[in-house]
Formats: sequence, structure tokens, C-alpha cells
Amino acid sequence: MHVAAAIFIVLVAALHVYFLVLEMFPWRTPFGRRTFGITAEAAESSAVLAANQGLYGGVTVSRRILFVQALPAAIAAALLWIS
Repeated sequence: MHVAAAIFIVLVAALHVYFLVLEMFPWRTPFGRRTFGITAEAAESSAVLAANQGLYGGVTVSRRILFVQALPAAIAAALLWIS
């Protein structure tokens, strides 16, 4: 169990670093706009908000965020608690 908990903790940390980079740096690029399904105008007007999005919770943005970010974190926490 300890190994599984460690793997999930590393996975969660890597995902959060990836999201941080994705929301802060390529937000206005074609890759960032395509990833989040937004137009160039929307990306430009929301760039400051995107940089801080992870700080305020995903429930208000998209339910998908719960499964991509919160679920792996909850699994990691449960595995850590069990181990």
C-alpha cells in the first residue's frame, strides 16, 4: 500500500505542475486555446483569471476538473491513510 500511495502522490503532484504550467504559460497559444476549447479573444480576456484558476476550486469551472484533479488526490490521500 505504501508504494501505491507514493505513486499516486507523485502522480497528483505531476498533474498539478502540468496544469499550473498549462494555465499560466501557453494559455494564449493555439495549443492552450485548443486544450481548453476557447477563442483567442476569450484567452486574452481571461489570461489573468486562468493563471489563478487552480487556487479557487474546480467546482465552479467544470465538473471534469473534479475527476481529473480531485479524484486522484482523494485516492492518494486514502492510500496514504491506509498505509
